[in-house]
Amino acid sequence: MENPIKVPFIDLKRYESGFLETLNATLAAMAANAQFIGGPEIPRLESRLSHFAGVSHAVTCANGTDALQLALRALDVGRGDTVLVPDVTFWATLEAVVNVGANPVTVDADIADGGVAFDALADGIVRFGPKAVIIAHLYGWGSSRLDDIRALCVEKKVALLEDGAQCFGAEYRGKPAYTGALISTTSFYPAKVLGGAGDGGAVFTDDAELAERVRRLGNHGRTAHYGYGDIGWNSRLDSLQAAFLNLSLDHIGTRIASRRASAALYRERLPSLGIEVMAPPADYTENGYCNVCLIRDPERKAALEAAFRAAGVGFGNIYPGVMSQQPGAQGVSKGHCGGNVGETLCASVLNLPLFSYMTTGEIQRVLDVAASALRK
Repeated sequence: MENPIKVPFIDLKRYESGFLETLNATLAAMAANAQFIGGPEIPRLESRLSHFAGVSHAVTCANGTDALQLALRALDVGRGDTVLVPDVTFWATLEAVVNVGANPVTVDADIADGGVAFDALADGIVRFGPKAVIIAHLYGWGSSRLDDIRALCVEKKVALLEDGAQCFGAEYRGKPAYTGALISTTSFYPAKVLGGAGDGGAVFTDDAELAERVRRLGNHGRTAHYGYGDIGWNSRLDSLQAAFLNLSLDHIGTRIASRRASAALYRERLPSLGIEVMAPPADYTENGYCNVCLIRDPERKAALEAAFRAAGVGFGNIYPGVMSQQPGAQGVSKGHCGGNVGETLCASVLNLPLFSYMTTGEIQRVLDVAASALRK
């Protein structure tokens, strides 16, 4: 009897026809001309990114964590300042605040969309008087209260940094999710919707002065080749990564369409199994970054995970714990706003396989394993 198919949580090797051949030829030509730092691939990528993100300026850098730190530094956030950060996010969001010398205060989550709870955020601005706020657009969409959050920060004169590592290609009211942000960031970690062949990141803004500060800080604070106006560091994106990303951008529309179709199929089928699926808030078109199931019964969740392991079906937990409870946050975090909804979200979330060009047969296998586990 034929073995049932195994389904990885993510497969990064599903390239388009001709992709690797074009990539190899491009990299060979670049190597032959020693185009390793700078060169035409960088400005070409930044121009394309700014157009795709709906912003005036895109500045590339070495990774998504540096993008956050560069953005904070460009906003003059530094030693002794307070920054509100989501309690549900990737560690880099909080880590970046500490790395620029500022003090993080965590903000509880809204379980409806995974973003920060608006009332907790508003309370935190009053209680802690932060220099800046960071929100994270998780799961391939953004907060349902995005306009309210942006307006609140403008009203309170608090800089808002939007961590958009998971929302590249997502749309809000028909425009890219980054459009209208004071400053936002993305990551080109390979597992992202637009992933590189290694690390990379970018900062997006409509503010020319902020963009110039980010660019200067990411290149040793240079004002001239041997002139330095700031203490920066080396966070340049290398040219080979830029070439890979430029080639990937040629196919990004097809990749996102594939991801969206798979995400929609999960949302259509999983409720019939009694599984709650988080959906993008109204006004958002997701990018298909990940599937988000909420399994609130711990025993049921454990049974599903055990069944997936036994069947060779990948799964994830994005994210299994809140930032305020991480060992590294102890002695660093300066407070918390709101309750413990974030802990409930982290304990409940289960992510099923989702990646570009996933087949309907693979999705059906995931659904069959889940159905079998839940019947027991």
